[in-house]
Amino acid sequence: MFHTPSSRQRYQRFKDAFRSGDLKQLSLYGKRNDDDAAPADEADSKKGKRKQRRRKYLREYVRWLWRFWPTAVLLILLSLVVAGMELLHPLFLRHILDKILLDDQLTTAQKLQSLNLAGGIFLGVILVGQFLNVIKDYRTRQMNTRVVLSLRKSLFDRLLKLPLRELTDMKTGGVISRLTGDVNTTSGLLQLGVISPGVSAIRLVIAMVMLLFLNWRLALAALAILPIVMAISFLVSKRIRPIYRAIRDDSAHVDGRVGETFGGIRVVRGFRRESLERQHYLIGRHEIVRKQLFANRREIALWTVWGALMASVGLITVWFGGRLQVQGRASIGDIMAFQWYTFLLLNPVWQIVNSFSELQRSLAAMERVFEVLGMPEDKPDKDTAIDAPDHVHQIHFDQVTFEYNEGQPVLCGFDVRIPGGSVVALVGRSGAGKTTVTDLVARFYDPTVGAIRLNEMDIRDFRLQSYRNLLGIVQQDVFLFDGTVAENIAYGRPNATMDEVIDAARRANAHRFIVELKDGYDSLIGERGVKLSGGQAQRLSIARAILADPHILILDEATSSLDTESEQLIQESIHELLKGRTTFVIAHRLSTITDADIILVLEEGRIIEQGSHAQLMSENGVYHQMVLRQQQSMQFQR
Repeated sequence: MFHTPSSRQRYQRFKDAFRSGDLKQLSLYGKRNDDDAAPADEADSKKGKRKQRRRKYLREYVRWLWRFWPTAVLLILLSLVVAGMELLHPLFLRHILDKILLDDQLTTAQKLQSLNLAGGIFLGVILVGQFLNVIKDYRTRQMNTRVVLSLRKSLFDRLLKLPLRELTDMKTGGVISRLTGDVNTTSGLLQLGVISPGVSAIRLVIAMVMLLFLNWRLALAALAILPIVMAISFLVSKRIRPIYRAIRDDSAHVDGRVGETFGGIRVVRGFRRESLERQHYLIGRHEIVRKQLFANRREIALWTVWGALMASVGLITVWFGGRLQVQGRASIGDIMAFQWYTFLLLNPVWQIVNSFSELQRSLAAMERVFEVLGMPEDKPDKDTAIDAPDHVHQIHFDQVTFEYNEGQPVLCGFDVRIPGGSVVALVGRSGAGKTTVTDLVARFYDPTVGAIRLNEMDIRDFRLQSYRNLLGIVQQDVFLFDGTVAENIAYGRPNATMDEVIDAARRANAHRFIVELKDGYDSLIGERGVKLSGGQAQRLSIARAILADPHILILDEATSSLDTESEQLIQESIHELLKGRTTFVIAHRLSTITDADIILVLEEGRIIEQGSHAQLMSENGVYHQMVLRQQQSMQFQR
């Protein structure tokens, strides 16, 4: 029976990692490693590399944001104007108190007249400030929306161009979490990391100048505590950031598991594992909540210290200001204006301190987003790349060796010449390298050693999109999109007419069952074609490849999901379709490839037999034995 660490053990591991600063272990699902045993200088080196990566991502983010600089400048100017108008409020209060209400030389009528005038001006300043603040908030939201849209577009484009290996390692949950939550959080980095702290810092400086102008002794007493607050905020926030990165990594893993659970719900229910999947989900979410609470406790401690220190500032202002007023060295207006300026001083300090915590979330999300944006594209075209030819004379596997993992070759010294228009069948046990051969033909991967040549030219010398225009693929694991039948058939050729779609469906023996659906070709088939049977989905996949009209066709176990009658009908129509096309076929049932021009028998990534069906049967070799075993198995099943 398989065991996983208990919730308490996982949480204890997380706390130990936090105390030791081992950031890689903060993630619930992070891989265990030997960093604990690494020398101190090696740990310092890794820490330095993390900082370098973070700085690199920040620089890239700043360069990326440069396209929004006009809006950013407008927001900064609006923020400064609004802040400047707010800083006038205490001066109005001081004027009203000292020059109007407490001035014994004015009559009651003069006081009322002056009060109405000052109050009207004060109200006008407030209304104008609020109007500008509304504009600023609207423009801020508008810019954040544009940033999110632009960032999602850039991230989605890069994800589509990433190497297949990187996408496989990232998993679906990681991709979705980056496109949704991480991008949303990253969009606030400009506001939290640049505009808000910058404007708050300017407001802070102006408020300090005004405090010093009103009474420098009182100002020095009130400002003495601020450096302590800022230092504590910085230290706490620095420790919180890796926790938020770990929370996002764990959320991506849990979301990915949820996608797998409902994508394979038939398997889950078939093996009665609902309770296990529920346990996986609850454990993952429980650990994420624990980490959030762990970070929240530290944030609450920060706010508690901050509140106590700020309360002491107010107490000092009242006590020391009262003494000055009693001594005749400050007026009531000075003290009230000073108190107001103290509030205006504390507000930007609060915003800066609060932005530290929010900034950590944004930085953690930014690292995950720009980690992907910084990945190299999958097989970028060479500067000298040319368009692929519109015909296939020959495909040559020229001493090809391929490794998924270094030192573990899947294909080794694979060498064969395939004339254009030939049907090539790949035969062998599971893991022999059949699918790898077709993946190399499709340029999902490139050879580690050697080359695949089309008409004597390395296929890496062609523009990738131009080369893939030659291809049509029917996969073993059929993938259909959540759309209509017609949309899925026309996926590889979206400009096809309805007549062409129907013709392709007829050739794939799919037309009959399609017209029996409620809405025919406009019927929705559900996510991954869940509303269709396995055979129906397979036939739609074949129709999609037929409509694409490719020069090179890859049929990866294309008829393995069909009943015998449907398979026979499809074989007859495909036999006509394949004339003049170079086709690679993988099939478990060897009876379907007897007409192949070339049969390659693979074993451990090497070609051990090669020839037509008749030739290989006459040699009494491995292929002959495989055919006999399948025939005996079929007779036994009957």
